[in-house]
Amino acid sequence: MPDIKAILKAAKPRERTVTVCVDGALMGEIERLEAEVGRVSEDWQPTDLTSQHPAAELSAKIAELRAKAREAEVPFLLRYIGDEKYSSMLAAHPPENPEEGFDSTTFPRALIAASCVDPAMSEDDVKALFEVLNQGAIKDLFDAAWDVHNSSSLVPFSLAASALLAALGGEK
Repeated sequence: MPDIKAILKAAKPRERTVTVCVDGALMGEIERLEAEVGRVSEDWQPTDLTSQHPAAELSAKIAELRAKAREAEVPFLLRYIGDEKYSSMLAAHPPENPEEGFDSTTFPRALIAASCVDPAMSEDDVKALFEVLNQGAIKDLFDAAWDVHNSSSLVPFSLAASALLAALGGEK
């Protein structure tokens, strides 16, 4: 039989890192250029073998901006805060509608602030961050915080990693 003391000694809170690009203007410029590539490519026909596609320069600029976007990505490490603290936090942020589990404005901010260990943030910091991040990035942060507290999967699964290992002759 397993020894609970040994299990407790080996146990560690669940963690998850989510990466967020914090330069929304840069992301918008990439989207604008990608749309422009689509527009200039629609009707283009080469006139001879030396014709250069009008989107070539745009594509190079997109590649350059994507590299800058990777530099503007910030990892956020979130960690499970424990059952008592999590339960208290849920109780402190009741929903207006009893069919919902929590206040959808205040609870995400509180949960992210409480569970983000790197960088450490206060609720005011999270609120300020939410003023510059778009809803997709906010959702990514909240989903990661929610997952470290509620996900029941034992081991995260990556289809891409599994396929690559199989292709390389490694594990399946």
